[in-house]
Amino acid sequence: MAQRRRGERRVETVGSGVAELAPDPDRPDGWTLLLDGAPQSHVDLGDPTHLEFEYIRRMAAAIDLLAAPGAPLRVLHLGGGALTLPRYIAATRPGSPQRVVEIDGPLVELVRGALPWDPRAKIRVRVGDAREAVTGMRDAGYDVVIVDVFAGARTPAHLASAEFAREVARVLAPTGWLIANVADGPPLAYARTQVATIRSALPQACLVADAAVLRGRRFGNLVVLAGRTPPPVAELSRRAAGDWFPGRVETDLDRFTGGRRPATDADAVASPAPPEGLFSARP
Repeated sequence: MAQRRRGERRVETVGSGVAELAPDPDRPDGWTLLLDGAPQSHVDLGDPTHLEFEYIRRMAAAIDLLAAPGAPLRVLHLGGGALTLPRYIAATRPGSPQRVVEIDGPLVELVRGALPWDPRAKIRVRVGDAREAVTGMRDAGYDVVIVDVFAGARTPAHLASAEFAREVARVLAPTGWLIANVADGPPLAYARTQVATIRSALPQACLVADAAVLRGRRFGNLVVLAGRTPPPVAELSRRAAGDWFPGRVETDLDRFTGGRRPATDADAVASPAPPEGLFSARP
């Protein structure tokens, strides 16, 4: 079975590069989406609650804790990929109205055709730039905004400024939350500035990541949870510690940022490129 499914690997050129859909040899309905060789998403069409990537599990844990179990949430996803988290939310919080903004139209069509999602899910996908889309949205329209945008393997600079963070804060309900994926490596200069930038608009925040990443020992993903009220640190810490790859919650963000100033449109930069060879172990 695994041999046959490996033959179903699909490669297409999309707007952001070369997209590859690789079957998961360990899960009959599992697929990994790679863009230019970098793993971008993993989905299990038979079980959307299975989350393969550790940073996605940390984002999902935060989502689980932001409202009573099963209660619908209004969610905006900036960055679509294979729609891993929209599928997860549709399964765990049925009836949640979700909007996805993805700039790569051909990628959206590839995912829609090859990895279709449940038509009963209230998921709407819009092709467009994340910042332009948010700028045109009404105030307080969402309970959660998830920022997981990469052009290739880097987050664009125009999504890393205080001006953008203020736009995200504007479309969040007063008790709403931003959940952002920040990729960085030693010495975490980008991540420290990004935390300062996000906190300039949403001051109550914490970080969840692998301890080695938080200490600046290796490249990886840091999940930022930020809002206007204190985050659920105790339960988030318990979930992170119990993960397949245990993580840690950092709450002393004044120390973490080290006095860095928020980035602005005038000086924001894209996230750093991952080290060469980081994704050499391909599915």
